[in-house]
Amino acid sequence: MKRGERILLAAGCVLLLFVSWTMAFQAKSDTQKQTELMAQAAAYMEDEIYIRAVPLLEEAVGYSGERTAECEETLKKVYLDFADRQGYRKKYTDLLNQQMAREDAGPEVFMEAAQYYLALPDREEALQVLRTGVQKTGDEGLNALYEENRYDYTFGRTIYEDVSTAANGAIQVRKEGAWGLARADGGLVIPCVYDKVSTYSNGQVLVKKGGVISAVDMDDNRVALLHADASDFGNYSEGRTSLLLEDGWHNADGEFHIGAASYEALGTYAGGYAAARQGGRWGVIDQSGEWYIPPEYDEIILDELGRCYGQSAVFARTGDEVFLLADGQKVGEPYQDARPFADGYAAVKREDRWGFIDANGNVTIDFQFDDALSFGEHLAAVQIGQDWGYVSLSGKVVIEPFFSQAKSFYGGSAPVRTADGWEFITLLEETL
Repeated sequence: MKRGERILLAAGCVLLLFVSWTMAFQAKSDTQKQTELMAQAAAYMEDEIYIRAVPLLEEAVGYSGERTAECEETLKKVYLDFADRQGYRKKYTDLLNQQMAREDAGPEVFMEAAQYYLALPDREEALQVLRTGVQKTGDEGLNALYEENRYDYTFGRTIYEDVSTAANGAIQVRKEGAWGLARADGGLVIPCVYDKVSTYSNGQVLVKKGGVISAVDMDDNRVALLHADASDFGNYSEGRTSLLLEDGWHNADGEFHIGAASYEALGTYAGGYAAARQGGRWGVIDQSGEWYIPPEYDEIILDELGRCYGQSAVFARTGDEVFLLADGQKVGEPYQDARPFADGYAAVKREDRWGFIDANGNVTIDFQFDDALSFGEHLAAVQIGQDWGYVSLSGKVVIEPFFSQAKSFYGGSAPVRTADGWEFITLLEETL
C-alpha cells in the first residue's frame, strides 16, 4: 500500500472514530452527558485549571438533565473564584438572574443574590432582589433580611444652622442667619436671604425681608405683596395663612385677602382645621372660622409647624392632663403630653415615657422612649438617652440613636442634627 493511501486510511479511521463517538455521545441522555462533562470539569478543577473547566460546565448547564441544578451551582462557584477576572462577575450575575427569573425559583437563590450584592456592597441592588424575592416566594427569611437593610441611609452634602419639619415636599432652612426653602432632601430651592419664610403651599411661599411681607413662587419670583400693616405671619398651608395685625391674628389667603375675625393666637391649617385662642382659651376652627371645638381648653397641642389636626382628632390640655379628642369627643384616659397625629399614629406620654397610639386610643407601641415625634412615612423619631434615632411601625429601632436631634421623614429624607449642624439623611429604600 502506498504512503498516501495509508494516510487517507488513517484519517478515515480517525474520522470514523470521531463520528462514532459523536453519535454515541448524542445517543446518551442529557443526564449522562452532564455527568461526563462534570467529571471532566472536576478533573480540571482538581488541578486548578479552571479556564478549561468553565466551558465544560457551561455546556453541561445547556442540557436539560437531572443534574442541571448541580451543574449551575458548580458553575457559579467557579465564576466566583474567577470573579476578579474580566467577564466572570457578569457571568455569575447573569446566571443568578436566570435562576431568579424561573417560575419555580426558590428563596435560596434570592438569598444568595442578596448576600452577594450586600457584600460588594451594592445595597440598592440587594434591596431590589429581596423585594422581588419576598413578592415571589413570601419567604420570612428574605423579608427579615430586607427589613434589616432597608433603612440604610446616605448623608446629603448641605449643612444648615436650623431647619423646620418638611411639609408639602419642602422645608424651611436657615444658613448664615437667613432663611430659605429647600426640597425635602435638603437641596436649596429658594435662597437663604429672608428674615422669615413660611411653609410651601399652592405653588408659593410667604417671605419677609426688611419688614416687607410678600409671596414668591418656587423660582423666587414675587407673586403677591402685602399692603396691610402686619408685623408677622404664620405658616402657609391649604391656601391659608395668618397675619398679626394691630387687633390680633387674622386668617388670610395667598393673595393677602384678610378675614374679619381676630384671634389671640392662630395655628396652621391641616385637614381643614386650625387651632385658635380667644378669651385666653383654646379651641379649633374650620376654614369658615366656625368653632369645630369650642375655646374651652388651656391648650391645643400643636406640632412644630403649628398644626393640630390629623386622623379626625386633636389633643387638648386641661391643667396637667392631655386628652385625645376624636370628632370633638374625649377618647380614653388622659396623657401627660402628646404630639398631633401624622401618618395614622400619634406619640403620647404617660408615666414620663413616650409611646404611640392610633386614633381610637389603642396603644400600638409601648411607652418606652425618653421623647418621640409622631410618624412620618412609616418611621418615627425617638429619643433614647441623649440621642435620637428612628423606629418602624413595629416599634423596632431601625436607625440607631446617633443624632443629637432628629425630625420626621418626608419623601424618603429627614433632617438630623450632628456635631456639624443640621444635615439630611436619605433612605436607600423609600417605599414599604
